[in-house]
Amino acid sequence: MGLREYKAKRDFRKTAEPAPKRKSSRGALLFVIQKHDASRLHYDFRLELDGVLKSWAVPKGVPFEKADKRLAMHVEDHPLDYARFEGIIPKGQYGGGTVMVWDIGTWEPLGGDPRRDLEKGKLHFALHGEKLDGEWTLVAMHGGEENAWLLLKSGESMRPVSKKRDDESVLSGRTMKQIATDKDAEWQSNRKEKKSGADFKKKIREKAAEIEHEQEQVAPRSPDSLKKLPSTKPAFVDPMKAKLVENPPQSDDWIFELKFDGFRAITIKRGASIELISRNQKSLTKKFPELIDPLRALPARDAVIDGEIVALDAEGRSSFQLLQAYEMHEKRPPICYYAFDLLHLDGKDLRRLPLVQRKSLLENLLTDAPDEIRFSASLEGDVAKLLEQIKQHGLEGLIGKKRDSQYETGRRSGAWVKIKVTNEQEFVIGGYSEPQGSRKFFGALLVGFYEKGGLLFASKVGSGYSEKTLRELFQKMKPLIHESCPFANLPTKRGGRWGQGITRAEMKRCTWIEPRLVCQVRFNEWTRDGGLRAPVFLGLRDDKPPKDVVRENPSR
Repeated sequence: MGLREYKAKRDFRKTAEPAPKRKSSRGALLFVIQKHDASRLHYDFRLELDGVLKSWAVPKGVPFEKADKRLAMHVEDHPLDYARFEGIIPKGQYGGGTVMVWDIGTWEPLGGDPRRDLEKGKLHFALHGEKLDGEWTLVAMHGGEENAWLLLKSGESMRPVSKKRDDESVLSGRTMKQIATDKDAEWQSNRKEKKSGADFKKKIREKAAEIEHEQEQVAPRSPDSLKKLPSTKPAFVDPMKAKLVENPPQSDDWIFELKFDGFRAITIKRGASIELISRNQKSLTKKFPELIDPLRALPARDAVIDGEIVALDAEGRSSFQLLQAYEMHEKRPPICYYAFDLLHLDGKDLRRLPLVQRKSLLENLLTDAPDEIRFSASLEGDVAKLLEQIKQHGLEGLIGKKRDSQYETGRRSGAWVKIKVTNEQEFVIGGYSEPQGSRKFFGALLVGFYEKGGLLFASKVGSGYSEKTLRELFQKMKPLIHESCPFANLPTKRGGRWGQGITRAEMKRCTWIEPRLVCQVRFNEWTRDGGLRAPVFLGLRDDKPPKDVVRENPSR
């Protein structure tokens, strides 16, 4: 869920609840149960995962008898700092009422990957707390009320907590009534610090330190601290590349993200200075001025971020055609920067860290970012079902990344892969045909790709143009007109046809240009003779050198 919903429901000028901030503890995973007397008395059950507390409201509390079960309503994620929150949420605020830390400790998943188990709707785990020690299971209720789960007692039964202990905080030792009547418990923006409550605050701090010490005794999940990382200055990084594959990886070692249809861009932040650099080191800063102030507002002295500049359609999908229309000043679609990797932060080179740790740091950096700057979240679930959903929503595909992969500058090692549900790639423009009928400027682009040093013709591309696009493309191609055909394979034989139907006679009426322009083309499939079926022009792109354009062949 992330912490956006948590933030949206609260006014932090009026409530003492901690502000949203994603982070991870240094050792074992944390759990907390808070007794909460709001409109109705209930228990808030929370498990640390991916830097937040996954949360459920349990009206009747935790079951103690084996196979006993209780309703648990899945609610918004909470920040880890919430685990030590105890006091009063003011009336009129979301969840207004008394909050007690009923139990706190560590938890461990007893199945496979807890993220995948939660996605599937069944998580088996053990709790090790002050009051609870044993096994439980969370199970989603399918076909019933949305967000409804069951909390079941697994393993052996345990002795129920006594009535007296049920009404005692494990942090301060106070009862619900004592918390509710303590004048220092409720916080307002104009409250002055008082001596009352100093004793229980000391107890809370001592108990928190004790729990953190216990967590550190468990093997840490992030062995390298940021302090040990090499110090560098923020600078351009040649982006890591993804290998096209036909079949997605199936193991739990991978995470998946949306494949965006835009311009890959490295953001370099040096204090108040912001640069957006394309993958072939061309500046995009002046092209997308609406992104500069939002990037400048990020809470870092300096940073290097890998992401994609996209134009969004009416349904929120990235569209390269809209991005092209934006560049040609035809339309003004919403422009966003989707960030998916953090390579440098405040003087430290992060590229040696595992991917999941870099993404956690990035998400934390973007917690309060303006809407133009968005975090590219990992998609959980069965990859086949994800691809089917991608296809249904008209998206391009998925990017798969190994969870523990380091950032391999400029490489295509296979640690990142791309899986497409639509066929789309870059091609080099080598010429154009004469216009026919009422069309002006040119008829179709002649495009190809490089193989073994030579430019090979792939197809004529005759659709996907507006009148303005035809005119502007024609103006860009005129200075590049050249006498010789740049394609090494046209035609293959006298009087014959090649690819998508270009003959020797037609070649005499074509205009050739120097192969300096790269365009994006969508098509149904490659034909057996190496051409494109039903190609559509999407736009020009200047973020990739022509010599780097090759035919993309998926590996199995």
